[in-house]
Amino acid sequence: MRTARRARGLTLVIASGLLALGGCAGSGPSRPSGGGDAPAISSSASPNYKIGKPYQVGGVWYYPQEDFDYDETGIASWYGPDFHAKATANGEVFDQDAVTAAHKTLQLPCIARVTNLENGRSIIVRINDRGPFVNGRIIDLSRKSAQLLGMEGKGTAKVRVQVLNEESRVLAGKLPADSNNNNEPKVAEAAPRGSVSAETLPPPPAARSAPQAEPLPPPGSASSQVASAQPAQPAPSARPQPVALTPAALAGQQVTTEPVHATNLFVQAGSFGRHDNALRLSARLSGLGNAQIQQATVQGRTVFRVRLGPIASVEDADRMLAAVVAAGQADARVVVD
Repeated sequence: MRTARRARGLTLVIASGLLALGGCAGSGPSRPSGGGDAPAISSSASPNYKIGKPYQVGGVWYYPQEDFDYDETGIASWYGPDFHAKATANGEVFDQDAVTAAHKTLQLPCIARVTNLENGRSIIVRINDRGPFVNGRIIDLSRKSAQLLGMEGKGTAKVRVQVLNEESRVLAGKLPADSNNNNEPKVAEAAPRGSVSAETLPPPPAARSAPQAEPLPPPGSASSQVASAQPAQPAPSARPQPVALTPAALAGQQVTTEPVHATNLFVQAGSFGRHDNALRLSARLSGLGNAQIQQATVQGRTVFRVRLGPIASVEDADRMLAAVVAAGQADARVVVD
Protein backbone atom coordinates (compact mmCIF):
# COMPACT_ATOMS: atom_id res chain seq x y z
CA MET A 1 0.00 0.00 0.00
CA ARG A 2 2.85 2.37 0.93
CA THR A 3 4.55 1.61 -2.41
CA ALA A 4 1.35 2.33 -4.30
CA ARG A 5 0.93 5.66 -2.48
CA ARG A 6 4.50 6.66 -3.33
CA ALA A 7 3.93 5.78 -6.99
CA ARG A 8 0.77 7.88 -7.12
CA GLY A 9 2.60 10.77 -5.47
CA LEU A 10 5.45 10.58 -7.97
CA THR A 11 2.93 10.57 -10.83
CA LEU A 12 1.31 13.72 -9.44
CA VAL A 13 4.71 15.44 -9.14
CA ILE A 14 5.58 14.60 -12.75
CA ALA A 15 2.17 15.75 -13.99
CA SER A 16 2.49 18.99 -12.06
CA GLY A 17 5.89 19.59 -13.58
CA LEU A 18 4.54 19.12 -17.10
CA LEU A 19 1.62 21.43 -16.42
CA ALA A 20 4.03 24.06 -15.15
CA LEU A 21 5.57 24.46 -18.58
CA GLY A 22 4.58 28.03 -19.36
CA GLY A 23 3.09 29.54 -22.49
CA CYS A 24 5.93 31.41 -24.16
CA ALA A 25 5.72 33.45 -27.31
CA GLY A 26 5.64 31.88 -30.72
CA SER A 27 3.68 30.11 -33.40
CA GLY A 28 2.28 26.64 -32.90
CA PRO A 29 -0.14 25.06 -30.44
CA SER A 30 1.78 26.13 -27.32
CA ARG A 31 5.21 27.30 -26.24
CA PRO A 32 6.39 25.72 -22.98
CA SER A 33 9.20 27.16 -20.98
CA GLY A 34 11.48 24.23 -21.69
CA GLY A 35 11.43 22.88 -18.14
CA GLY A 36 13.16 23.97 -14.99
CA ASP A 37 16.10 26.29 -14.75
CA ALA A 38 19.53 24.83 -15.39
CA PRO A 39 22.05 25.10 -12.53
CA ALA A 40 24.08 28.29 -12.49
CA ILE A 41 27.22 27.76 -14.55
CA SER A 42 29.25 30.64 -13.14
CA SER A 43 28.76 33.97 -11.46
CA SER A 44 29.45 35.77 -14.75
CA ALA A 45 26.65 34.02 -16.65
CA SER A 46 23.60 35.95 -17.78
CA PRO A 47 21.11 36.09 -14.86
CA ASN A 48 18.49 34.61 -17.20
CA TYR A 49 20.73 31.86 -18.57
CA LYS A 50 19.12 28.44 -18.70
CA ILE A 51 19.15 25.22 -20.65
CA GLY A 52 16.00 23.57 -19.36
CA LYS A 53 14.74 20.04 -18.93
CA PRO A 54 13.22 17.84 -21.67
CA TYR A 55 9.64 18.83 -22.48
CA GLN A 56 6.81 17.63 -24.67
CA VAL A 57 4.55 19.54 -27.06
CA GLY A 58 1.98 17.94 -29.35
CA GLY A 59 3.29 14.47 -28.59
CA VAL A 60 6.87 15.40 -29.53
CA TRP A 61 9.70 15.45 -27.00
CA TYR A 62 12.38 18.14 -27.14
CA TYR A 63 15.75 17.88 -25.38
CA PRO A 64 17.41 21.25 -24.71
CA GLN A 65 21.21 21.28 -24.64
CA GLU A 66 24.16 23.61 -25.04
CA ASP A 67 25.47 23.75 -28.58
CA PHE A 68 27.96 26.53 -29.24
CA ASP A 69 28.78 25.21 -32.72
CA TYR A 70 25.19 24.94 -33.95
CA ASP A 71 24.91 25.51 -37.72
CA GLU A 72 21.71 24.36 -39.43
CA THR A 73 19.51 25.27 -42.37
CA GLY A 74 15.74 25.12 -42.53
CA ILE A 75 12.56 27.18 -42.64
CA ALA A 76 12.04 30.23 -40.42
CA SER A 77 8.72 31.67 -39.31
CA TRP A 78 8.01 34.74 -37.15
CA TYR A 79 5.79 35.80 -34.23
CA GLY A 80 4.72 39.14 -32.84
CA PRO A 81 1.58 40.94 -31.59
CA ASP A 82 -0.11 38.01 -29.84
CA PHE A 83 2.89 37.52 -27.56
CA HIS A 84 4.21 41.06 -27.17
CA ALA A 85 5.20 41.94 -23.56
CA LYS A 86 4.73 38.34 -22.36
CA ALA A 87 7.44 36.31 -20.65
CA THR A 88 9.90 34.37 -22.76
CA ALA A 89 11.09 30.88 -21.85
CA ASN A 90 14.07 32.19 -19.86
CA GLY A 91 12.13 34.85 -17.96
CA GLU A 92 12.87 37.85 -20.14
CA VAL A 93 10.11 39.94 -21.70
CA PHE A 94 9.28 39.39 -25.35
CA ASP A 95 9.44 42.57 -27.40
CA GLN A 96 8.24 42.15 -30.97
CA ASP A 97 10.34 45.18 -31.95
CA ALA A 98 13.57 43.73 -30.55
CA VAL A 99 15.89 41.57 -32.62
CA THR A 100 15.26 38.23 -30.92
CA ALA A 101 14.20 34.71 -31.82
CA ALA A 102 12.96 31.39 -30.43
CA HIS A 103 14.51 27.95 -30.81
CA LYS A 104 13.33 24.54 -29.62
CA THR A 105 16.49 23.27 -27.92
CA LEU A 106 19.37 25.80 -27.87
CA GLN A 107 20.62 27.30 -24.61
CA LEU A 108 18.91 30.57 -23.64
CA PRO A 109 19.99 33.22 -24.25
CA CYS A 110 22.51 32.75 -27.03
CA ILE A 111 23.63 34.84 -29.96
CA ALA A 112 23.21 33.63 -33.54
CA ARG A 113 23.55 34.86 -37.07
CA VAL A 114 20.47 34.25 -39.22
CA THR A 115 20.80 34.50 -42.99
CA ASN A 116 17.86 34.59 -45.38
CA LEU A 117 19.03 32.24 -48.11
CA GLU A 118 16.43 33.62 -50.51
CA ASN A 119 17.65 37.24 -50.58
CA GLY A 120 21.05 37.09 -48.84
CA ARG A 121 20.07 39.41 -45.96
CA SER A 122 21.86 38.50 -42.71
CA ILE A 123 21.48 39.73 -39.12
CA ILE A 124 22.56 38.84 -35.58
CA VAL A 125 19.78 37.90 -33.14
CA ARG A 126 19.43 37.09 -29.45
CA ILE A 127 17.68 33.74 -28.96
CA ASN A 128 15.75 33.89 -25.68
CA ASP A 129 12.57 31.85 -26.22
CA ARG A 130 11.31 28.38 -27.09
CA GLY A 131 9.60 27.48 -30.36
CA PRO A 132 8.37 27.24 -33.05
CA PHE A 133 6.31 24.14 -32.30
CA VAL A 134 5.35 23.48 -35.89
CA ASN A 135 6.93 20.64 -37.83
CA GLY A 136 9.27 21.88 -40.50
CA ARG A 137 10.30 25.14 -38.81
CA ILE A 138 13.80 25.66 -37.46
CA ILE A 139 13.50 29.09 -35.79
CA ASP A 140 10.82 31.62 -34.87
CA LEU A 141 11.89 35.24 -35.37
CA SER A 142 10.50 38.35 -33.72
CA ARG A 143 8.59 40.68 -36.02
CA LYS A 144 11.53 43.10 -36.10
CA SER A 145 13.92 40.30 -37.07
CA ALA A 146 11.57 39.21 -39.82
CA GLN A 147 11.39 42.78 -41.12
CA LEU A 148 15.18 43.10 -41.21
CA LEU A 149 15.44 39.81 -43.10
CA GLY A 150 12.78 40.86 -45.59
CA MET A 151 10.39 38.00 -44.82
CA GLU A 152 7.61 39.62 -42.79
CA GLY A 153 5.08 39.72 -45.63
CA LYS A 154 5.88 36.24 -46.87
CA GLY A 155 5.71 34.66 -43.42
CA THR A 156 8.44 32.05 -43.95
CA ALA A 157 11.88 31.89 -45.53
CA LYS A 158 14.73 29.47 -46.10
CA VAL A 159 17.42 30.37 -43.59
CA ARG A 160 20.74 29.37 -42.13
CA VAL A 161 21.17 29.67 -38.34
CA GLN A 162 24.71 29.84 -36.91
CA VAL A 163 25.35 30.21 -33.19
CA LEU A 164 28.17 32.69 -32.52
CA ASN A 165 30.47 30.65 -30.30
CA GLU A 166 32.36 33.25 -28.26
CA GLU A 167 29.45 35.63 -27.81
CA SER A 168 27.21 32.80 -26.61
CA ARG A 169 29.87 31.46 -24.25
CA VAL A 170 30.01 34.88 -22.59
CA LEU A 171 26.29 34.65 -21.85
CA ALA A 172 26.81 31.13 -20.47
CA GLY A 173 29.57 32.34 -18.16
CA LYS A 174 32.17 30.22 -19.92
CA LEU A 175 34.22 33.21 -21.12
CA PRO A 176 34.98 36.46 -19.26
CA ALA A 177 32.99 39.48 -20.29
CA ASP A 178 34.26 43.08 -20.49
CA SER A 179 33.25 44.66 -17.18
CA ASN A 180 33.15 48.05 -18.88
CA ASN A 181 30.39 46.89 -21.17
CA ASN A 182 27.82 45.60 -18.68
CA ASN A 183 28.77 41.99 -19.40
CA GLU A 184 27.21 42.15 -22.83
CA PRO A 185 28.64 39.83 -25.48
CA LYS A 186 30.80 41.23 -28.23
CA VAL A 187 31.41 40.47 -31.85
CA ALA A 188 34.32 41.75 -33.89
CA GLU A 189 33.57 43.57 -37.09
CA ALA A 190 34.89 42.09 -40.31
CA ALA A 191 38.65 42.32 -40.71
CA PRO A 192 39.99 44.03 -43.83
CA ARG A 193 40.60 41.67 -46.72
CA GLY A 194 43.19 41.65 -49.46
CA SER A 195 46.75 42.92 -49.43
CA VAL A 196 47.75 46.04 -47.52
CA SER A 197 50.51 48.33 -48.79
CA ALA A 198 52.29 51.16 -46.99
CA GLU A 199 54.29 54.16 -48.16
CA THR A 200 55.96 57.16 -46.49
CA LEU A 201 53.96 60.38 -46.87
CA PRO A 202 55.37 63.93 -46.47
CA PRO A 203 54.56 65.53 -43.10
CA PRO A 204 51.62 67.94 -42.93
CA PRO A 205 52.47 71.68 -43.24
CA ALA A 206 52.11 72.34 -39.52
CA ALA A 207 54.66 69.67 -38.70
CA ARG A 208 57.36 70.57 -41.24
CA SER A 209 59.05 73.03 -38.89
CA ALA A 210 59.13 70.52 -36.06
CA PRO A 211 62.59 69.36 -34.96
CA GLN A 212 63.81 66.24 -36.67
CA ALA A 213 64.14 63.06 -34.68
CA GLU A 214 67.68 62.20 -33.64
CA PRO A 215 69.23 59.21 -35.40
CA LEU A 216 69.46 55.91 -33.51
CA PRO A 217 72.79 55.32 -31.74
CA PRO A 218 75.13 52.75 -33.30
CA PRO A 219 74.82 49.17 -32.05
CA GLY A 220 76.89 48.39 -28.99
CA SER A 221 77.00 51.96 -27.65
CA ALA A 222 75.80 52.81 -24.16
CA SER A 223 72.86 54.74 -25.55
CA SER A 224 71.93 51.73 -27.63
CA GLN A 225 71.95 49.46 -24.58
CA VAL A 226 69.68 51.83 -22.65
CA ALA A 227 67.27 52.03 -25.56
CA SER A 228 67.17 48.27 -25.95
CA ALA A 229 66.24 47.88 -22.29
CA GLN A 230 62.97 49.71 -22.86
CA PRO A 231 59.97 47.40 -23.37
CA ALA A 232 58.80 47.17 -26.95
CA GLN A 233 55.49 48.85 -27.67
CA PRO A 234 52.82 46.50 -29.06
CA ALA A 235 51.89 47.05 -32.67
CA PRO A 236 48.39 48.46 -33.17
CA SER A 237 45.79 45.83 -34.01
CA ALA A 238 44.66 45.61 -37.60
CA ARG A 239 41.15 44.56 -36.52
CA PRO A 240 38.55 47.07 -35.31
CA GLN A 241 37.51 46.89 -31.69
CA PRO A 242 34.57 44.57 -30.90
CA VAL A 243 31.10 46.09 -30.79
CA ALA A 244 28.78 45.37 -27.84
CA LEU A 245 25.65 43.46 -28.78
CA THR A 246 23.26 45.37 -26.56
CA PRO A 247 19.53 45.20 -27.40
CA ALA A 248 19.73 48.74 -28.77
CA ALA A 249 22.74 47.86 -30.93
CA LEU A 250 20.98 44.77 -32.26
CA ALA A 251 17.84 46.74 -33.09
CA GLY A 252 19.87 49.36 -34.95
CA GLN A 253 22.32 47.03 -36.64
CA GLN A 254 23.13 47.35 -40.29
CA VAL A 255 21.84 44.41 -42.29
CA THR A 256 24.59 42.70 -44.24
CA THR A 257 24.01 41.02 -47.58
CA GLU A 258 25.60 37.79 -48.72
CA PRO A 259 25.66 36.28 -52.21
CA VAL A 260 22.53 34.28 -53.02
CA HIS A 261 22.97 30.75 -54.31
CA ALA A 262 20.37 28.37 -55.64
CA THR A 263 19.01 26.11 -52.88
CA ASN A 264 16.64 23.17 -52.66
CA LEU A 265 14.27 21.92 -50.01
CA PHE A 266 14.51 18.35 -48.71
CA VAL A 267 12.88 16.32 -45.98
CA GLN A 268 15.62 14.57 -44.04
CA ALA A 269 14.12 11.37 -42.66
CA GLY A 270 17.20 10.17 -40.80
CA SER A 271 20.98 10.19 -40.51
CA PHE A 272 23.02 7.05 -39.87
CA GLY A 273 26.57 5.98 -39.28
CA ARG A 274 26.00 2.77 -41.23
CA HIS A 275 25.12 2.75 -44.91
CA ASP A 276 22.97 -0.38 -44.66
CA ASN A 277 20.66 1.31 -42.12
CA ALA A 278 20.25 4.27 -44.44
CA LEU A 279 19.59 1.92 -47.35
CA ARG A 280 16.78 0.15 -45.50
CA LEU A 281 15.05 3.42 -44.58
CA SER A 282 15.44 4.76 -48.11
CA ALA A 283 13.77 1.63 -49.51
CA ARG A 284 10.93 1.86 -46.98
CA LEU A 285 10.18 5.50 -47.84
CA SER A 286 10.61 5.20 -51.61
CA GLY A 287 6.84 5.08 -52.08
CA LEU A 288 6.54 8.63 -50.70
CA GLY A 289 8.86 10.29 -53.20
CA ASN A 290 12.41 10.45 -54.46
CA ALA A 291 14.29 8.97 -51.48
CA GLN A 292 18.06 9.28 -51.78
CA ILE A 293 21.13 8.72 -49.64
CA GLN A 294 23.64 11.54 -49.27
CA GLN A 295 27.03 10.99 -47.66
CA ALA A 296 28.44 13.77 -45.47
CA THR A 297 31.13 14.36 -42.86
CA VAL A 298 29.99 15.75 -39.50
CA GLN A 299 32.65 16.52 -36.85
CA GLY A 300 35.04 14.12 -38.52
CA ARG A 301 32.52 11.27 -38.79
CA THR A 302 30.97 9.93 -41.98
CA VAL A 303 27.17 9.89 -41.92
CA PHE A 304 24.59 8.75 -44.43
CA ARG A 305 21.51 10.97 -44.70
CA VAL A 306 18.21 9.76 -46.08
CA ARG A 307 16.49 12.67 -47.83
CA LEU A 308 13.40 13.08 -49.97
CA GLY A 309 13.42 15.77 -52.61
CA PRO A 310 14.21 18.22 -53.97
CA ILE A 311 10.85 19.77 -53.13
CA ALA A 312 9.37 22.74 -54.99
CA SER A 313 7.86 24.81 -52.16
CA VAL A 314 7.53 25.17 -48.40
CA GLU A 315 3.92 23.97 -48.63
CA ASP A 316 4.99 20.82 -50.48
CA ALA A 317 7.77 20.28 -47.94
CA ASP A 318 5.24 20.52 -45.10
CA ARG A 319 3.09 17.86 -46.74
CA MET A 320 6.06 15.59 -47.38
CA LEU A 321 7.26 16.02 -43.81
CA ALA A 322 3.85 15.08 -42.45
CA ALA A 323 3.86 11.92 -44.59
CA VAL A 324 7.35 10.92 -43.42
CA VAL A 325 6.45 11.49 -39.75
CA ALA A 326 3.28 9.42 -40.23
CA ALA A 327 5.49 6.65 -41.63
CA GLY A 328 7.27 6.43 -38.30
CA GLN A 329 10.13 8.94 -38.61
CA ALA A 330 9.20 11.33 -35.80
CA ASP A 331 12.58 13.11 -35.95
CA ALA A 332 12.31 13.99 -39.65
CA ARG A 333 12.86 17.65 -40.52
CA VAL A 334 12.96 20.06 -43.44
CA VAL A 335 16.46 21.12 -44.55
CA VAL A 336 17.81 23.51 -47.15
CA ASP A 337 20.73 22.47 -49.30
